[in-house]
Amino acid sequence: MNTSSENPVSTGTSNGTEAFLCPPATITGSAAGYFLTMDMPGVHKGDLEINLENGELTILGRRSQWPAESTLVYRESASGEYRRVFKLDPAIDAGKIVARLDDGVLGLQLPKGEPSRPRRIDVTA
Repeated sequence: MNTSSENPVSTGTSNGTEAFLCPPATITGSAAGYFLTMDMPGVHKGDLEINLENGELTILGRRSQWPAESTLVYRESASGEYRRVFKLDPAIDAGKIVARLDDGVLGLQLPKGEPSRPRRIDVTA
């Protein structure tokens, strides 16, 4: 997740035609990999989808509105769809990514794989 020294990730919050809620995220890193946390209040495990394709990690979630039988009196939090896209560092081992949703906070472990070592590639006929 390395696009510059000041911002280790590249993010996106819309697909060009519709806007999404943008939950705040924090990313920490070490030699072993990265850890991403994202506030996802009101999002349940079944309303969360995480995909990895072409080096982009996409996190989608849905936060339901208040029950139809109730009357909204006051609201500070938004309901709707969450969406964040992160361009991953090529060193991330995609097969070892782990996600956990706990008390409205999504945590993803993004471990780095073994670094590529120079090697000779034999040519066969």
